[in-house]
Amino acid sequence: MLTVRYETLGVVPGDHLLDLGAGGGRHAYEAMRRGAVVTAVDYDHSEMVKAFAMMRALSSDDAAVTRSKGVGAAAVSNALALPFPAGAFDRVIAAEVLEHIPDDTAAIAELARVLRPGGTMAVTVPRWWPELLTWALSDEYHSKPGGHIRIYRHATLVSRLEEAGLRLSSCHHAHALHSPYWWLKAFVGVDDDKHPAVRAYYRFLVWDITSGPRVTRLAERLLNPVMGKSAVFYLTKQP
Repeated sequence: MLTVRYETLGVVPGDHLLDLGAGGGRHAYEAMRRGAVVTAVDYDHSEMVKAFAMMRALSSDDAAVTRSKGVGAAAVSNALALPFPAGAFDRVIAAEVLEHIPDDTAAIAELARVLRPGGTMAVTVPRWWPELLTWALSDEYHSKPGGHIRIYRHATLVSRLEEAGLRLSSCHHAHALHSPYWWLKAFVGVDDDKHPAVRAYYRFLVWDITSGPRVTRLAERLLNPVMGKSAVFYLTKQP
Protein backbone atom coordinates (compact mmCIF):
# COMPACT_ATOMS: atom_id res chain seq x y z
CA MET A 1 0.00 0.00 0.00
CA LEU A 2 1.83 3.06 -1.29
CA THR A 3 1.03 6.58 -0.16
CA VAL A 4 3.52 8.46 -2.33
CA ARG A 5 3.15 8.92 -6.08
CA TYR A 6 6.58 8.22 -7.52
CA GLU A 7 5.90 9.98 -10.81
CA THR A 8 5.07 13.17 -8.88
CA LEU A 9 8.18 12.77 -6.73
CA GLY A 10 10.18 12.34 -9.94
CA VAL A 11 11.98 9.08 -9.16
CA VAL A 12 14.09 7.81 -12.07
CA PRO A 13 16.64 4.98 -12.31
CA GLY A 14 19.90 5.83 -10.59
CA ASP A 15 18.40 8.31 -8.13
CA HIS A 16 19.75 8.17 -4.59
CA LEU A 17 16.65 8.01 -2.40
CA LEU A 18 16.28 8.20 1.38
CA ASP A 19 13.23 6.58 2.98
CA LEU A 20 13.08 7.98 6.53
CA GLY A 21 10.90 6.08 8.98
CA ALA A 22 10.87 3.22 6.50
CA GLY A 23 9.25 0.74 8.88
CA GLY A 24 8.35 -2.35 6.89
CA GLY A 25 9.96 -0.87 3.77
CA ARG A 26 6.97 -0.50 1.44
CA HIS A 27 8.18 2.76 -0.14
CA ALA A 28 11.82 1.61 -0.24
CA TYR A 29 10.95 -1.58 -2.16
CA GLU A 30 8.95 0.31 -4.77
CA ALA A 31 11.79 2.81 -5.26
CA MET A 32 14.19 -0.11 -5.78
CA ARG A 33 11.80 -1.64 -8.29
CA ARG A 34 12.01 1.64 -10.23
CA GLY A 35 15.80 1.51 -10.27
CA ALA A 36 16.71 3.84 -7.40
CA VAL A 37 19.66 3.46 -5.05
CA VAL A 38 17.71 3.32 -1.80
CA THR A 39 18.71 3.89 1.81
CA ALA A 40 15.98 2.90 4.27
CA VAL A 41 16.31 4.45 7.74
CA ASP A 42 14.33 3.78 10.89
CA TYR A 43 14.87 4.01 14.65
CA ASP A 44 13.62 0.43 15.05
CA HIS A 45 16.51 -2.02 14.64
CA SER A 46 14.31 -5.07 14.14
CA GLU A 47 12.42 -3.38 11.30
CA MET A 48 15.69 -2.53 9.53
CA VAL A 49 17.00 -6.06 9.87
CA LYS A 50 13.86 -7.34 8.12
CA ALA A 51 13.94 -4.56 5.52
CA PHE A 52 17.57 -5.24 4.62
CA ALA A 53 16.88 -8.96 4.26
CA MET A 54 14.05 -8.17 1.86
CA MET A 55 16.24 -5.73 -0.10
CA ARG A 56 18.90 -8.41 -0.52
CA ALA A 57 16.26 -10.85 -1.71
CA LEU A 58 14.88 -8.36 -4.22
CA SER A 59 18.38 -7.75 -5.60
CA SER A 60 19.26 -11.44 -5.77
CA ASP A 61 19.61 -13.34 -9.03
CA ASP A 62 17.21 -15.86 -7.51
CA ALA A 63 14.47 -13.22 -7.45
CA ALA A 64 13.78 -13.96 -11.14
CA VAL A 65 10.82 -11.94 -12.43
CA THR A 66 10.50 -9.92 -9.22
CA ARG A 67 14.18 -8.88 -9.17
CA SER A 68 14.66 -5.22 -8.38
CA LYS A 69 16.27 -2.86 -10.91
CA GLY A 70 17.85 -0.87 -8.09
CA VAL A 71 19.82 -1.58 -4.94
CA GLY A 72 19.09 -0.95 -1.28
CA ALA A 73 20.68 -0.56 2.12
CA ALA A 74 19.24 -0.08 5.60
CA ALA A 75 20.44 1.90 8.60
CA VAL A 76 19.29 2.52 12.16
CA SER A 77 19.41 6.23 12.96
CA ASN A 78 17.82 9.08 14.83
CA ALA A 79 15.98 11.47 12.52
CA LEU A 80 17.59 14.41 14.30
CA ALA A 81 21.14 13.37 13.37
CA LEU A 82 21.20 11.52 10.06
CA PRO A 83 24.60 9.95 9.26
CA PHE A 84 24.80 11.32 5.72
CA PRO A 85 26.58 14.31 4.16
CA ALA A 86 24.69 17.37 2.98
CA GLY A 87 23.04 16.93 -0.40
CA ALA A 88 23.54 13.15 -0.44
CA PHE A 89 20.10 12.32 -1.87
CA ASP A 90 18.15 13.21 -5.01
CA ARG A 91 14.81 12.20 -3.46
CA VAL A 92 13.57 11.89 0.11
CA ILE A 93 10.45 10.18 1.44
CA ALA A 94 9.23 10.75 5.00
CA ALA A 95 5.95 8.86 5.22
CA GLU A 96 3.90 8.99 8.44
CA VAL A 97 6.89 9.83 10.63
CA LEU A 98 6.90 13.53 11.62
CA GLU A 99 3.82 13.14 13.82
CA HIS A 100 5.89 10.81 16.05
CA ILE A 101 8.88 13.13 16.56
CA PRO A 102 8.83 15.70 19.40
CA ASP A 103 11.25 18.08 17.66
CA ASP A 104 9.76 17.91 14.20
CA THR A 105 11.39 21.19 13.16
CA ALA A 106 14.84 19.69 13.73
CA ALA A 107 13.87 16.54 11.83
CA ILE A 108 12.63 18.61 8.87
CA ALA A 109 15.91 20.56 8.90
CA GLU A 110 17.86 17.27 8.72
CA LEU A 111 15.73 16.03 5.83
CA ALA A 112 16.34 19.28 3.97
CA ARG A 113 20.07 19.13 4.73
CA VAL A 114 20.61 15.70 3.15
CA LEU A 115 18.52 16.55 0.07
CA ARG A 116 20.47 18.09 -2.80
CA PRO A 117 19.47 21.52 -4.16
CA GLY A 118 16.78 20.94 -6.76
CA GLY A 119 15.97 17.53 -5.27
CA THR A 120 12.43 16.56 -4.34
CA MET A 121 10.82 15.34 -1.14
CA ALA A 122 7.52 13.65 -0.30
CA VAL A 123 6.18 14.12 3.24
CA THR A 124 3.03 12.38 4.43
CA VAL A 125 1.20 12.85 7.72
CA PRO A 126 -2.26 11.93 9.03
CA ARG A 127 -4.85 14.37 7.70
CA TRP A 128 -6.16 16.85 10.24
CA TRP A 129 -9.86 16.04 10.59
CA PRO A 130 -9.78 12.21 10.32
CA GLU A 131 -6.96 12.23 12.88
CA LEU A 132 -8.84 14.65 15.13
CA LEU A 133 -11.85 12.33 15.15
CA THR A 134 -9.66 9.35 16.03
CA TRP A 135 -8.15 11.27 18.96
CA ALA A 136 -11.65 12.24 20.12
CA LEU A 137 -12.73 8.58 20.10
CA SER A 138 -9.72 7.29 22.05
CA ASP A 139 -7.16 8.82 24.38
CA GLU A 140 -5.20 5.58 24.23
CA TYR A 141 -4.70 5.96 20.48
CA HIS A 142 -2.39 8.94 20.89
CA SER A 143 -1.08 8.46 24.45
CA LYS A 144 0.70 5.15 23.92
CA PRO A 145 4.53 5.25 23.79
CA GLY A 146 5.67 5.88 20.25
CA GLY A 147 2.26 7.11 19.16
CA HIS A 148 1.19 10.29 17.44
CA ILE A 149 2.00 13.37 19.50
CA ARG A 150 0.48 16.07 17.29
CA ILE A 151 -2.14 16.70 14.62
CA TYR A 152 -1.00 18.82 11.70
CA ARG A 153 -3.00 21.49 10.00
CA HIS A 154 -2.07 21.90 6.34
CA ALA A 155 -0.78 25.46 6.71
CA THR A 156 1.28 24.67 9.82
CA LEU A 157 3.20 21.82 8.22
CA VAL A 158 3.76 23.67 4.95
CA SER A 159 5.11 26.66 6.88
CA ARG A 160 7.63 24.49 8.74
CA LEU A 161 8.74 22.80 5.54
CA GLU A 162 9.16 26.10 3.73
CA GLU A 163 11.19 27.52 6.62
CA ALA A 164 13.68 24.69 5.96
CA GLY A 165 14.18 25.87 2.36
CA LEU A 166 11.61 23.64 0.68
CA ARG A 167 9.00 24.84 -1.81
CA LEU A 168 5.61 23.12 -2.03
CA SER A 169 4.79 21.94 -5.55
CA SER A 170 1.64 19.85 -5.04
CA CYS A 171 -0.36 17.86 -2.50
CA HIS A 172 -3.15 15.29 -2.36
CA HIS A 173 -4.92 12.95 0.07
CA ALA A 174 -4.79 9.15 0.19
CA HIS A 175 -6.29 6.03 1.81
CA ALA A 176 -9.87 7.16 2.40
CA LEU A 177 -10.98 3.57 2.95
CA HIS A 178 -8.54 3.28 5.85
CA SER A 179 -10.02 6.14 7.88
CA PRO A 180 -13.09 4.16 9.04
CA TYR A 181 -10.82 1.30 10.14
CA TRP A 182 -8.96 3.54 12.59
CA TRP A 183 -12.17 5.18 13.80
CA LEU A 184 -13.53 1.70 14.47
CA LYS A 185 -10.40 0.61 16.34
CA ALA A 186 -10.45 3.78 18.41
CA PHE A 187 -14.11 3.19 19.27
CA VAL A 188 -13.83 -0.48 20.34
CA GLY A 189 -10.27 -0.27 21.75
CA VAL A 190 -7.07 0.30 19.83
CA ASP A 191 -5.59 -3.06 20.87
CA ASP A 192 -8.76 -5.10 20.34
CA ASP A 193 -7.85 -6.69 17.01
CA LYS A 194 -10.19 -9.62 17.72
CA HIS A 195 -13.36 -7.55 17.74
CA PRO A 196 -15.64 -8.95 14.98
CA ALA A 197 -16.14 -5.57 13.32
CA VAL A 198 -12.43 -4.80 13.34
CA ARG A 199 -11.55 -8.22 11.95
CA ALA A 200 -14.16 -7.92 9.21
CA TYR A 201 -12.98 -4.47 8.12
CA TYR A 202 -9.34 -5.60 8.23
CA ARG A 203 -10.16 -8.52 5.91
CA PHE A 204 -11.87 -6.08 3.58
CA LEU A 205 -8.76 -3.86 3.47
CA VAL A 206 -6.48 -6.83 2.82
CA TRP A 207 -8.76 -7.95 0.00
CA ASP A 208 -8.78 -4.43 -1.43
CA ILE A 209 -4.97 -4.10 -1.29
CA THR A 210 -4.25 -7.53 -2.76
CA SER A 211 -7.02 -7.61 -5.37
CA GLY A 212 -7.36 -3.94 -6.31
CA PRO A 213 -10.93 -4.21 -7.63
CA ARG A 214 -12.04 -1.36 -9.85
CA VAL A 215 -15.06 -0.55 -7.71
CA THR A 216 -13.04 0.13 -4.55
CA ARG A 217 -10.30 1.95 -6.49
CA LEU A 218 -12.97 4.25 -7.90
CA ALA A 219 -14.61 4.69 -4.50
CA GLU A 220 -11.31 5.62 -2.85
CA ARG A 221 -10.45 8.05 -5.65
CA LEU A 222 -13.76 9.82 -5.11
CA LEU A 223 -13.51 9.77 -1.31
CA ASN A 224 -9.85 10.77 -0.93
CA PRO A 225 -10.48 14.52 -1.22
CA VAL A 226 -13.17 14.23 1.47
CA MET A 227 -11.85 11.71 4.01
CA GLY A 228 -8.41 10.55 2.87
CA LYS A 229 -6.48 9.44 5.96
CA SER A 230 -3.10 10.75 4.78
CA ALA A 231 -2.10 14.18 3.51
CA VAL A 232 0.79 13.98 1.02
CA PHE A 233 3.04 16.95 0.24
CA TYR A 234 5.61 17.19 -2.58
CA LEU A 235 8.38 19.74 -2.21
CA THR A 236 11.55 20.89 -3.96
CA LYS A 237 14.69 22.10 -2.23
CA GLN A 238 15.60 25.62 -3.24
CA PRO A 239 19.12 26.23 -4.68
